[in-house]
Formats: sequence, C-alpha cells, structure tokens
Amino acid sequence: MRNFLSMSIILLLLGSFSVFAAGSEEEIVIGVAGPFTGDFANYGIPTQRAVNDYVETVNAAGGVKGRTIRVVAEDEQCAAEQAVNVSQKLVDEGAVAVIGHICSSATIAALSTYTDVGIPVVSPSSTNTSITFSGDFPTFARTISYDAKQAEVQLEYLNEIGVETIAVLHDKGDYGKGLADNAIEEAEKYGIEVLLFEGITPGALDYSAIVLKVAGVNPDAVIFGGYHPEASKLVSQMVSQNFTVPFIGGDGIKTDTFIGLAKEEAEGVYATSPEDTSRLPMTTAVRAAHIEKYGEEPGVFFDNGYAAIQVVVEALNNAESLDAESVLAAIKGGTFDTTVGTISFDEKGDVIGVGFAVYQVVDGSYVQVD
Repeated sequence: MRNFLSMSIILLLLGSFSVFAAGSEEEIVIGVAGPFTGDFANYGIPTQRAVNDYVETVNAAGGVKGRTIRVVAEDEQCAAEQAVNVSQKLVDEGAVAVIGHICSSATIAALSTYTDVGIPVVSPSSTNTSITFSGDFPTFARTISYDAKQAEVQLEYLNEIGVETIAVLHDKGDYGKGLADNAIEEAEKYGIEVLLFEGITPGALDYSAIVLKVAGVNPDAVIFGGYHPEASKLVSQMVSQNFTVPFIGGDGIKTDTFIGLAKEEAEGVYATSPEDTSRLPMTTAVRAAHIEKYGEEPGVFFDNGYAAIQVVVEALNNAESLDAESVLAAIKGGTFDTTVGTISFDEKGDVIGVGFAVYQVVDGSYVQVD
C-alpha cells in the first residue's frame, strides 16, 4: 500500500511537471537585434523599446492565439561579426521571427543564418538596396524604403535648388557606400557632375585632408553616405575651413545625436529619412505613451520599429500555423495598419506605402522640407 501511494505521488508530481513543461512550450519567442550599447545605441534603443512596449500590450490582451510572447533582445553594436553570433543565439532560442537588424552591414552579415532556417526577419532601418534586390534573402522584409529611393529623393532635391556639381563621400560600409553608389547613379539622370567620389576611414579623429580635397574641386554640394559620428566631424571641419556648401546625408545622420555632436555647425545640414508619420492618430497615441513612460521623444526609427513588430504579431495571428513558412507567407501576403501607415510588401520584401523625405536642421532641430 505504501509503495502504491509513493508511486501515485511520483506520478502526480511527474504529471504536474509535464503540465508545467507544456505551458512553457506555449511561449512564442520573438528576437530583436541591434545596437543597444555603444556609438550606435541611439539607432537601436528606440526599436527595442517599441518591440517591448507593443508586446506588453499584446500579452496583456491575451497574447497570440492564447500564447504569451517572450522578447529576446541581443546587442550587436552594429558590428558584423557580433551580428553573426547574435543571429545564431536567436535561432538557438527558438525565435519564430526577428525584428532587426538595424545597420545594413550587421543585417547582411546575419541574414544567412536566418535564411538557412527560414526565419522571417523584419528590419525597421536597413536600407541597403542589394539586401532585397540580390534575391539572396527571401525571408527578409523591411518597414523602411531602400537607398536607391533615398538617393532619388536627394538628387531630385539638389537638382531643384540648382546644384550642378557634387562631391560624394562615404564610409566604405554596406550602408554608406551603397547609398553613395546610388547617389552617383541618380546624379547621372539629372546631369549633375560628380567631381569627387571617395571613401573615408570610420572613426578617424581628423578629416581635414579630405575636406581640403573636397574644397579643392569646389562642388556645389556634398553628399555623404554614412553615420552621424563621421558626418558631424566632416561638417564641423568644413565650417572650420570656411567651406560652406549644402551638405546632405541619409537617414544615418538624421538623429539628434548628430546635432548634439556637430552643435551649431549642424545648422542647415540636410538629411533624407522616412516621411514624417507622427501625425497619424495611431502614431500620435503611441508616441505620447512613449513620452509618458520614458520621459523623452522616441528617437530615430521608432515608428518603423513599432510597425515591424505590429507586422510580425499580426502575421502570427493570421498565419495558418506558427511554422516559419506560414508566418513568412502571412507577412509577404498581408496588408497592415501600422505607425508608418497602411503598408504591404512586394515579392522582394520591400515595403509598399512608405517613402523618404528631405529634412533640414533649423534652429537646432530637423524639420521636414516641403
């Protein structure tokens, strides 16, 4: 009798453990990857917050198909080698989808890992044109447009303000050089002459030599492909050498961090970035909630990051099952109401319904140019 009771207790405990284990298997893991520390944290933290905040509301409402979402965030500091390690970690964690990566170079480095196992990846900010145009990464989508479109907006604007010659600088990276290459192509369409095309060394303290070289060819404007640390130094050193022509960068410099680094020398600088959607009712409400929670404006790519997690969660709800193929089909085949508007994706994974605009630093803040 005693043995029977002991066995019954053991079976009951095992049964309780089995129920607990089954409950843990009901969790849905979504990865978010980007720079959450280091020089580029201002690009990654807004998306990390967007994902966490939206998932919090989804879980409070019952999750996805009755399952709780668990967010796994991995920091890769926009470094390609770290991004590869992060991608494998997220695969090992069992992520059904990944929001990220943020920088194009990190995204390109990580994508093969996700592609090999079919995991959908939705980036809020990786604009390198070749990511989608190469056809190498069929599980990738993005809630931001791509650099060929960004360059098109840049050169169209420069043409409108009468620019006839340009110098094009870049940081030699996947994003920076990619955008610069696209700018060269667009310049040809408008008959704008490229007087100089040259890469700079990221992280250098002094760019006075390249600034002298640019001043020597005396272009009507300078286009820069790269990020805010280098752009702020270039702009400051151009001003210090009394060489003042329009300076335009991409979304990699459209951040308050650039203005903080360049200070008064940032005044008048142009940048292309996603069109302002902050006045959309949904976006206004989400941004207000962010300010109340964190005590500050959301930051760059927040709206696109929020849209990315909205897309993934709705796709999970709409998918026939939670396997990667079904989720990807729901992403690529869906239409989504998001913080960047109503969007969908083409067969390559490029977003439909989102474009770029030109911004200028006016009185210490970026303002969209009409």
